[in-house]
Amino acid sequence: MDLSDAQWHKSTLSQGDGNNCVEVARNIPGIVAVRDSKAPDEPGLIFTRREWSAFIEGVKNGRFDH
Repeated sequence: MDLSDAQWHKSTLSQGDGNNCVEVARNIPGIVAVRDSKAPDEPGLIFTRREWSAFIEGVKNGRFDH
């Protein structure tokens, strides 16, 4: 998938130089793209909006807490 038009955003909670972050692009119809800010030229991950919403809900509910 071509992500050249993706508008990448880092969390407002990012600290320091901002190079240890996950970036998210939500401006592409039907998908949410995610990438590592330290490797912006590497392939990112692509999620449907439904998958992304389920992931965010899981994070909020502590599903991934150790």
